[in-house]
Amino acid sequence: MSAETASLTDLLFDDAFTGPIDPMELFPLWLEEARASEPNDPNAMAVASVDDDGLPDLRMVLLNGFSPEGFVFFTNFESAKGRELIAHPKAALLFHWKSLRRQIRIRGTVDTVTEAEADAYFSTRPTQSRLGAHASDQSRPLDSRKTLVDRVEVLREKLGENIPRPHHWSGFRVQPLQIEFWKDGAFRLHDRVLFTRPALDSDWSRTRLNP
Repeated sequence: MSAETASLTDLLFDDAFTGPIDPMELFPLWLEEARASEPNDPNAMAVASVDDDGLPDLRMVLLNGFSPEGFVFFTNFESAKGRELIAHPKAALLFHWKSLRRQIRIRGTVDTVTEAEADAYFSTRPTQSRLGAHASDQSRPLDSRKTLVDRVEVLREKLGENIPRPHHWSGFRVQPLQIEFWKDGAFRLHDRVLFTRPALDSDWSRTRLNP
Protein backbone atom coordinates (compact mmCIF):
# COMPACT_ATOMS: atom_id res chain seq x y z
CA MET A 1 0.00 0.00 0.00
CA SER A 2 1.40 3.38 -0.97
CA ALA A 3 1.76 6.08 1.66
CA GLU A 4 -0.84 8.17 -0.18
CA THR A 5 -3.36 5.32 -0.26
CA ALA A 6 -2.71 4.44 3.37
CA SER A 7 -3.12 8.05 4.41
CA LEU A 8 -6.44 8.64 2.63
CA THR A 9 -7.81 5.22 3.60
CA ASP A 10 -6.86 5.76 7.24
CA LEU A 11 -8.61 9.13 7.20
CA LEU A 12 -11.64 7.60 5.50
CA PHE A 13 -12.22 5.18 8.37
CA ASP A 14 -11.04 7.52 11.16
CA ASP A 15 -14.14 8.73 13.03
CA ALA A 16 -12.14 11.60 14.49
CA PHE A 17 -11.41 13.04 11.06
CA THR A 18 -14.12 15.44 9.92
CA GLY A 19 -12.31 17.13 7.03
CA PRO A 20 -13.26 16.70 3.37
CA ILE A 21 -12.36 13.63 1.33
CA ASP A 22 -13.04 13.44 -2.39
CA PRO A 23 -14.10 9.88 -3.31
CA MET A 24 -13.05 10.52 -6.90
CA GLU A 25 -9.50 11.01 -5.65
CA LEU A 26 -9.57 7.91 -3.46
CA PHE A 27 -10.99 5.56 -6.11
CA PRO A 28 -7.94 5.54 -8.44
CA LEU A 29 -5.68 4.88 -5.45
CA TRP A 30 -7.68 1.79 -4.50
CA LEU A 31 -7.73 0.69 -8.14
CA GLU A 32 -3.96 1.08 -8.45
CA GLU A 33 -3.46 -1.00 -5.33
CA ALA A 34 -5.74 -3.68 -6.78
CA ARG A 35 -3.60 -3.79 -9.94
CA ALA A 36 -0.71 -5.00 -7.78
CA SER A 37 -2.66 -7.74 -6.00
CA GLU A 38 -5.47 -9.01 -8.25
CA PRO A 39 -4.40 -11.94 -10.49
CA ASN A 40 -6.91 -11.08 -13.24
CA ASP A 41 -8.69 -7.95 -14.44
CA PRO A 42 -8.47 -5.59 -11.46
CA ASN A 43 -10.60 -3.20 -13.53
CA ALA A 44 -13.49 -5.69 -13.77
CA MET A 45 -16.80 -4.37 -12.50
CA ALA A 46 -20.41 -5.47 -12.38
CA VAL A 47 -22.87 -3.17 -14.17
CA ALA A 48 -26.53 -3.22 -13.18
CA SER A 49 -29.35 -1.81 -15.31
CA VAL A 50 -33.10 -2.37 -15.61
CA ASP A 51 -35.30 -3.33 -18.55
CA ASP A 52 -38.63 -1.80 -19.55
CA ASP A 53 -40.42 -3.93 -16.94
CA GLY A 54 -38.11 -2.72 -14.16
CA LEU A 55 -36.45 -6.15 -13.96
CA PRO A 56 -32.78 -5.78 -12.95
CA ASP A 57 -30.02 -7.02 -15.23
CA LEU A 58 -26.38 -7.57 -14.25
CA ARG A 59 -23.13 -8.41 -16.02
CA MET A 60 -19.35 -8.07 -15.68
CA VAL A 61 -17.49 -5.61 -17.90
CA LEU A 62 -14.12 -3.87 -17.82
CA LEU A 63 -13.62 -0.28 -16.72
CA ASN A 64 -11.94 1.34 -19.73
CA GLY A 65 -11.59 4.88 -18.49
CA PHE A 66 -11.88 7.00 -15.37
CA SER A 67 -11.87 10.74 -14.74
CA PRO A 68 -13.50 13.15 -12.29
CA GLU A 69 -16.52 13.05 -14.63
CA GLY A 70 -17.13 9.34 -14.14
CA PHE A 71 -16.51 5.69 -15.00
CA VAL A 72 -16.35 4.67 -18.67
CA PHE A 73 -16.90 1.34 -20.41
CA PHE A 74 -17.53 0.47 -24.04
CA THR A 75 -20.07 -1.88 -25.54
CA ASN A 76 -22.45 -2.65 -28.37
CA PHE A 77 -25.35 -0.20 -27.99
CA GLU A 78 -27.67 -2.79 -29.54
CA SER A 79 -26.87 -5.29 -26.78
CA ALA A 80 -29.20 -5.81 -23.82
CA LYS A 81 -27.20 -3.46 -21.60
CA GLY A 82 -26.91 -0.91 -24.41
CA ARG A 83 -30.65 -0.82 -25.01
CA GLU A 84 -31.44 -0.75 -21.29
CA LEU A 85 -29.02 2.05 -20.44
CA ILE A 86 -30.17 4.20 -23.35
CA ALA A 87 -33.81 3.74 -22.35
CA HIS A 88 -33.17 4.09 -18.60
CA PRO A 89 -29.93 6.08 -18.14
CA LYS A 90 -29.15 5.13 -14.57
CA ALA A 91 -26.79 2.37 -13.41
CA ALA A 92 -25.04 0.77 -10.47
CA LEU A 93 -21.44 -0.49 -10.51
CA LEU A 94 -19.61 -2.84 -8.19
CA PHE A 95 -15.87 -3.43 -7.89
CA HIS A 96 -14.92 -6.43 -5.73
CA TRP A 97 -11.24 -7.03 -5.00
CA LYS A 98 -11.08 -10.35 -3.19
CA SER A 99 -7.32 -10.18 -2.64
CA LEU A 100 -7.73 -6.91 -0.73
CA ARG A 101 -11.10 -7.76 0.86
CA ARG A 102 -12.51 -4.51 -0.43
CA GLN A 103 -15.47 -3.35 -2.47
CA ILE A 104 -16.60 -0.09 -4.03
CA ARG A 105 -20.27 0.39 -4.91
CA ILE A 106 -21.36 3.21 -7.24
CA ARG A 107 -24.77 4.49 -8.31
CA GLY A 108 -25.44 7.30 -10.73
CA THR A 109 -26.68 8.64 -14.01
CA VAL A 110 -25.48 7.48 -17.42
CA ASP A 111 -24.36 9.47 -20.43
CA THR A 112 -22.72 8.45 -23.70
CA VAL A 113 -19.11 9.28 -24.49
CA THR A 114 -18.21 11.51 -27.42
CA GLU A 115 -17.59 10.12 -30.90
CA ALA A 116 -13.93 11.11 -30.54
CA GLU A 117 -13.59 9.17 -27.28
CA ALA A 118 -15.18 6.09 -28.81
CA ASP A 119 -13.00 6.29 -31.93
CA ALA A 120 -9.84 6.74 -29.87
CA TYR A 121 -10.51 3.71 -27.67
CA PHE A 122 -11.68 1.50 -30.56
CA SER A 123 -8.41 2.15 -32.41
CA THR A 124 -6.45 0.67 -29.46
CA ARG A 125 -8.28 -2.67 -29.53
CA PRO A 126 -6.66 -5.76 -31.07
CA THR A 127 -7.67 -6.53 -34.65
CA GLN A 128 -9.68 -9.59 -33.62
CA SER A 129 -11.63 -7.56 -31.06
CA ARG A 130 -12.43 -4.86 -33.61
CA LEU A 131 -13.64 -7.51 -36.05
CA GLY A 132 -15.72 -9.07 -33.29
CA ALA A 133 -17.45 -5.76 -32.63
CA HIS A 134 -18.68 -5.85 -36.24
CA ALA A 135 -19.48 -9.56 -36.33
CA SER A 136 -21.41 -10.03 -33.10
CA ASP A 137 -25.12 -9.30 -32.86
CA GLN A 138 -24.58 -9.07 -29.13
CA SER A 139 -27.25 -10.51 -26.81
CA ARG A 140 -29.26 -11.94 -29.71
CA PRO A 141 -29.66 -15.66 -30.55
CA LEU A 142 -26.80 -17.44 -32.36
CA ASP A 143 -27.30 -20.81 -34.02
CA SER A 144 -23.69 -21.94 -33.59
CA ARG A 145 -20.22 -20.65 -32.74
CA LYS A 146 -19.12 -21.55 -36.27
CA THR A 147 -21.52 -18.98 -37.68
CA LEU A 148 -19.84 -16.26 -35.62
CA VAL A 149 -16.31 -17.42 -36.47
CA ASP A 150 -17.15 -17.56 -40.17
CA ARG A 151 -18.62 -14.07 -39.99
CA VAL A 152 -15.36 -12.78 -38.47
CA GLU A 153 -13.31 -14.35 -41.27
CA VAL A 154 -15.53 -12.82 -43.97
CA LEU A 155 -15.12 -9.41 -42.37
CA ARG A 156 -11.36 -9.90 -42.07
CA GLU A 157 -11.13 -10.44 -45.85
CA LYS A 158 -13.45 -7.53 -46.53
CA LEU A 159 -12.00 -4.94 -44.15
CA GLY A 160 -8.35 -5.97 -43.88
CA GLU A 161 -6.44 -4.03 -41.23
CA ASN A 162 -8.37 -0.78 -41.63
CA ILE A 163 -11.33 -1.63 -39.39
CA PRO A 164 -13.60 1.34 -38.62
CA ARG A 165 -15.67 1.59 -35.45
CA PRO A 166 -19.19 0.30 -36.13
CA HIS A 167 -21.92 2.88 -35.61
CA HIS A 168 -23.57 0.76 -32.90
CA TRP A 169 -20.39 0.47 -30.79
CA SER A 170 -19.57 3.23 -28.33
CA GLY A 171 -19.21 3.95 -24.64
CA PHE A 172 -21.16 4.89 -21.54
CA ARG A 173 -20.02 7.13 -18.71
CA VAL A 174 -21.54 6.46 -15.28
CA GLN A 175 -21.62 9.77 -13.41
CA PRO A 176 -21.72 8.96 -9.68
CA LEU A 177 -24.19 10.32 -7.18
CA GLN A 178 -23.29 7.69 -4.56
CA ILE A 179 -19.99 5.92 -3.88
CA GLU A 180 -19.53 3.46 -1.03
CA PHE A 181 -16.13 2.22 0.14
CA TRP A 182 -16.25 -1.14 1.97
CA LYS A 183 -13.39 -2.79 3.87
CA ASP A 184 -13.54 -6.22 5.48
CA GLY A 185 -13.51 -6.36 9.27
CA ALA A 186 -13.08 -9.22 11.74
CA PHE A 187 -16.26 -11.07 12.72
CA ARG A 188 -18.18 -9.21 9.99
CA LEU A 189 -17.70 -5.85 11.69
CA HIS A 190 -16.88 -4.29 8.33
CA ASP A 191 -16.05 -0.66 7.65
CA ARG A 192 -18.47 1.09 5.29
CA VAL A 193 -18.39 4.76 4.31
CA LEU A 194 -20.95 6.20 1.90
CA PHE A 195 -20.46 9.40 -0.11
CA THR A 196 -23.57 11.05 -1.57
CA ARG A 197 -24.40 14.20 -3.48
CA PRO A 198 -27.81 15.41 -4.70
CA ALA A 199 -26.51 16.53 -8.10
CA LEU A 200 -23.37 16.14 -10.20
CA ASP A 201 -22.24 19.70 -9.45
CA SER A 202 -22.85 19.39 -5.69
CA ASP A 203 -20.34 18.73 -2.92
CA TRP A 204 -20.00 15.25 -1.43
CA SER A 205 -21.27 14.37 2.04
CA ARG A 206 -19.89 11.40 3.97
CA THR A 207 -21.66 8.91 6.28
CA ARG A 208 -20.42 5.81 8.10
CA LEU A 209 -22.80 2.85 7.71
CA ASN A 210 -23.46 -0.17 9.87
CA PRO A 211 -21.90 -3.31 8.37
